[in-house]
Amino acid sequence: MEQRVSLITIGVEDLETAAVFYEKLGWRRVESPDGVIAFDLIGQTLGLYPLAALADEMGVDVATLGGGSMTLSHNCRAKDDVAALIDQAERAGAEVLKPASDVFWGGHHGYFRAPDKTIWEIAFNPFSTLAADGSFRWNGY
Repeated sequence: MEQRVSLITIGVEDLETAAVFYEKLGWRRVESPDGVIAFDLIGQTLGLYPLAALADEMGVDVATLGGGSMTLSHNCRAKDDVAALIDQAERAGAEVLKPASDVFWGGHHGYFRAPDKTIWEIAFNPFSTLAADGSFRWNGY
């Protein structure tokens, strides 16, 4: 298997509410006839899919899916961008879990929970700067 994630699918209870949240963050939706609402990212896609349909597709009871302890991270080009994006997410309906703040290792980050319950980290990592196209590499470019 090649070392990459191509599609991140989030099972959501309310597809439209989840999609509108990401649109309020400035993302553009791509709808498909299979019921997925997708947002193309740099080199990947984030897909929103009805939670019940996702469980059915896997052949499991929806209650067995639970909530994973995982975060999706969005890295910023500048430290000041972190608070601005967390504020934008809050205005779009997110719950701020941790306001933008300095981190012991030298970075700056904060967390919010989207209406679909997905937890996002917004971060600035001075040791892993973004490429010109916005792509991220752990130790920078």
